[in-house]
Amino acid sequence: MDKNVENVVSQLRAREERGLSKYGVNTERTDLSTLEWLQHLQEELMDGAVYVEKIKQELLEK
Repeated sequence: MDKNVENVVSQLRAREERGLSKYGVNTERTDLSTLEWLQHLQEELMDGAVYVEKIKQELLEK
């Protein structure tokens, strides 16, 4: 087995547990429209872009 894949799977399982504990639902929920799902995705991707920019700036400052 690829240990990188195994690490990602493990992290996904942990994230699933935290999300279910925090929000009481998972991605099998049916109360969101396609547009609402896309909004959630867009927000997550924007957060990711901010994290990438922060790390880039830290590396440039070294």
